Amino acid sequence: MDTRNFLWCTNDPWSSSERGCVIMMVQEKRDSWLKLIFKYRGTALARMRGRLLYTTMLAVVVTAVDLKLRYFHPDLTTIPFTLMGFALGIFLGFRNNTSYDRFWEGRKLWGNLVNTARSITRQILTLVGKSPSDARDEGNPDEIASFQRETVHRVIAYVHALKHHLRDQDRVDDLAPMMTLNEIERLRRESNRPIAILQRLGDDFSAAYRRGWVHPQHLPVLEKSLIALTDIQGGCERIKSTPIPLSYTSLIHQIVALYCIALPFGIVKSVGVFTPVVVGIVAYAFYGLDAIGDEIENPFGTDPNDLPLSALSTMVEVNLRQRLGETELPSLRKPKAGVLK
Repeated sequence: MDTRNFLWCTNDPWSSSERGCVIMMVQEKRDSWLKLIFKYRGTALARMRGRLLYTTMLAVVVTAVDLKLRYFHPDLTTIPFTLMGFALGIFLGFRNNTSYDRFWEGRKLWGNLVNTARSITRQILTLVGKSPSDARDEGNPDEIASFQRETVHRVIAYVHALKHHLRDQDRVDDLAPMMTLNEIERLRRESNRPIAILQRLGDDFSAAYRRGWVHPQHLPVLEKSLIALTDIQGGCERIKSTPIPLSYTSLIHQIVALYCIALPFGIVKSVGVFTPVVVGIVAYAFYGLDAIGDEIENPFGTDPNDLPLSALSTMVEVNLRQRLGETELPSLRKPKAGVLK
């Protein structure tokens, strides 16, 4: 198994570092080099097969017309296509690097989210209780335990809500197991539900402090964790709401299409009957690079190579509920047809 291409997350309660979770999307058992050549699902071919077929068929028509009618002028050389192809490769490489930077930043942000959710859960379970001094409320142990369970459940709900928020999914009912019906109804009116949940967590910590369940020195620690969650969400929203400028993306699409469609007219005299083969190979490379840049530009979607937010949020839920001693837990998500979502 190639560990660069699968998600493995430990359930070890003592593991809170990113080393406990290696995150990728397409789980692929690397059996052989030959199988990878013919791989279809999760590759760029699935996104650009239509335009590739059209360009290759155009090359077939151009070749047939030239061989039968000698229609195209013999003085047309391949030099313009060579120069244009070199420049186009540079532009595509720059755009794909930019897209991958966005993808990798999203992966790091969700790695931080996993760690912060685990940390705030530990803080809730260890710092929330009877204050060692100046306690205004002795606090019933069962009442404190109930408070801890409810706040940890809200942290879990926050992670799920952030996933839906980034994917533009209106699935507030999925949070019902972790929140009360009244909270769910209030969330329906919120445009940014994760932030609303963080506000409720802040109110919970403030109320616990007023009751003497949180030491004055511990309240800033809890607040710092909420700020960290807010910063992580802000980073994810920045990636989602600020795509690569349309003018740049549109220009790349236009140049790639123009180059691949014009290519058979420029090489048919020198390549002859093999023109469709050459055009197909070149078009596959340029269309493929173009499609990859499109797919990973927004890492929070549901494409095969996007981040597996559902698997990550389920893993966080399992980890946090185990800290509460709960045993009826959801199953960790496994890849289906080689894809983990």
